[in-house]
Amino acid sequence: MVRDGARQAMAWLHGWTGLLFGHILFIMCLAGTLSVFKPEISRWMRPEVSGQADPVRAITAATDWLSANTTGSTGWYLAAPDGRSNVVEASYDSGGAYLSRALDPASGAPVARDTLGGEFFYRLHFELELPYPWGRLLASLAAMLMLVAIVTGVIAHKRFFKDIFTFRPAKGQRSWLDGHNALGVLSLPFHVMITFTGLLTLASLNMPWGMTAAYGDDLMALYSDLTPGAVTKAPTGTKATLAPIGPMLARAQRHFAGAPVSRVYIFNPGDSGAVVTVYPVETASIGYLPAEISFDGATGKVLKAWTEKRAGIRTYQTIYGLHMAHFAPLLTRWLYFLGGAMLTLAIASGMVLWIVKRRERAPLSIGNRLLERLNVGGLAGVPIGMAAFLVANRLLPLGLAARAQQEVSVALWSAGAALLLGLVLPPALGWPLLLGLLAALCALAAAMGPIWAGDVTVMAGNMLLTAMAVALALLVWKQLRRRSAPTPVRRRMAPA
Repeated sequence: MVRDGARQAMAWLHGWTGLLFGHILFIMCLAGTLSVFKPEISRWMRPEVSGQADPVRAITAATDWLSANTTGSTGWYLAAPDGRSNVVEASYDSGGAYLSRALDPASGAPVARDTLGGEFFYRLHFELELPYPWGRLLASLAAMLMLVAIVTGVIAHKRFFKDIFTFRPAKGQRSWLDGHNALGVLSLPFHVMITFTGLLTLASLNMPWGMTAAYGDDLMALYSDLTPGAVTKAPTGTKATLAPIGPMLARAQRHFAGAPVSRVYIFNPGDSGAVVTVYPVETASIGYLPAEISFDGATGKVLKAWTEKRAGIRTYQTIYGLHMAHFAPLLTRWLYFLGGAMLTLAIASGMVLWIVKRRERAPLSIGNRLLERLNVGGLAGVPIGMAAFLVANRLLPLGLAARAQQEVSVALWSAGAALLLGLVLPPALGWPLLLGLLAALCALAAAMGPIWAGDVTVMAGNMLLTAMAVALALLVWKQLRRRSAPTPVRRRMAPA
């Protein structure tokens, strides 16, 4: 009896934690799942740049363009192209404005199509399009409750392993429960890992008391202890041309045992106190940024080389690297994607199950009717906004001012409009209408790909969008067919 009472308490806690933050967790998980292929999404959204790029030549072209076209910069932060990305992702300041641009690997100039690309999904995953630090705080709180929901869901299970192989279709509440259980149990290790590591990436925001106790307000001392390999110099005010970047990158590659360069940070460019710091690619180890080498920007001489070997820091870097999956080869990335998709669907099915369970017992209360319509608008509206983001990437003029932000605005307004429609329309009409709209947007984005693109990554994206559109169209057709089917009338047999 005590065991059953504990299981019921865990089931109650599992349901309510999922209910309170279910829609936020759905946004986070769906955006995080798409972020697994962040470079590929960015590449799809910049179809004008095709083919592979040499990282050394691309970084050299980028620094040449930045040297000629920026003023008063305090730093250039460059991510080199690799097998997945074919542009230089650059963040820099010029004339007091902070900019993020994708730079052409040949000319070093910004590419014609200004877009956030996959970065939009990545930022949405943990910032929820809210200002700092509120978005991250809300995301971390939701992740904490996600961990609670996972643990309580495991405890509440009576038939943990049997549920993996159990699915009874067309059984109402039973079918939704079977699907929810299977999605949760099949990829449970991944769900625990990705939730726990995600929480630790925001640990300094959630639990700053240790840092405050040890360092107080001296953030520079904290940074120095965490990154002893970092070289910092104050600008001297004396102008100096940046030394050729190519020899520095070649020296860095030799230091990294042949590993290609990944990130290049140039502090105080154009000043005699410039520092160039180079990091290797992160595919050689799970741990994030394990090594670095710094050069004097004016002379090209090595200032300091550092390889992180402290056990505590490497442990954190490994946990962080597990969440980010920069190390992952293609098959592992698809497994991450599959695990994230199952977690997203588990959350969505749990939200629907809450309503189905209560409708089968009694007429829905006003609160549950509102939640049912929120489910329609939220669970369909979020992917509608994401698909509209892709369509806007193709339709908005290339020369539009603040074009990247306009794409984001289209995504947010589209999701908001879908949410409003879900609240206004009856669910029986809202579901097929919004899912049909999502299918149309996916098909439109693929058709404007163009669907037969020369770049393999763009073509693969178009094929996936087309497959999604077909699957959604079949689901809508099935819903409409079920709705139009006549309800069988039960007749009582006449007494003999």
